[in-house]
Amino acid sequence: MRLENAVAADVLERILSAYGFTMQKELSEKLGIAKSNVASWLQRGQVPGNVLVQCALDTGVDVQWLVTGLFANANKRISLEIPRYSLLNGQSLITKMLQSGGKPVLQRILEAYGFKTQKELSEYLGISTGTISTWVRREFFPGDVVIACALETGVSLEWLAIGKRNSTEIRVDISSEKDQFRKIEKKKLSAGKLVDDGFCYFDNSFLSKDVISPVFVASASKSWLVDFGRKNISNGRWVIDIDGNFDVYDVARIPGNKINIVGKTSTFDCSVEEVAPLGVVVQTIENNI
Repeated sequence: MRLENAVAADVLERILSAYGFTMQKELSEKLGIAKSNVASWLQRGQVPGNVLVQCALDTGVDVQWLVTGLFANANKRISLEIPRYSLLNGQSLITKMLQSGGKPVLQRILEAYGFKTQKELSEYLGISTGTISTWVRREFFPGDVVIACALETGVSLEWLAIGKRNSTEIRVDISSEKDQFRKIEKKKLSAGKLVDDGFCYFDNSFLSKDVISPVFVASASKSWLVDFGRKNISNGRWVIDIDGNFDVYDVARIPGNKINIVGKTSTFDCSVEEVAPLGVVVQTIENNI
């Protein structure tokens, strides 16, 4: 969830509740800022990400609840990885966060998302590479991005913010989990159109080493794991562009450099040059209800 989609007044109420405060003045004193700053959040319609990070680590509340009002669905990985509260709090915590800004926090964000370059991160977040470079140059702490990253990836907010975990917690080997799952592009197929639909994680045990460029394509009733790295059409199931309309077809090669195409409602023959294959279907997932 993007932080700009959160309702500032509701987020502020949850922050006050987390700290046990009833007035904005108490919160401003806790954070060491002017009361007018708190009021300006409501005027702008957005609570700074740094404040959400500090509140979550100060109080131990669920960061997803702070942002959305809903509690995250707990799983073993998250419950083991995120400590109940930070060993630091208040001013010492915010000081440590600011000291962890710039390149260190950027490296942790890249690791959490599984990206290797700033360009990948900039394209995913929809911000310029120049903005990300500014974080490094000015040793800036991008609180909004840290919160969004924690919500999307499930990694420890304390690790993202200050690079540390509670020494008493049970640790999870993140690198091994990252090796187990692969982040792949997701697309939605509807009414002959194929549109971007974010990303998803796929267990590597379901991916053959022969798959070059996996993409998850979903429709209302079926989903397909498609290798967009293969374009030389052959016998099998393919995502095909026919005159600007996309769909999934069963294909069989026939003599004369032609193919037989079987769709949901029709069957026909055509030359290979008359269609544009996007990729071969590796797996099909069909809803039974």
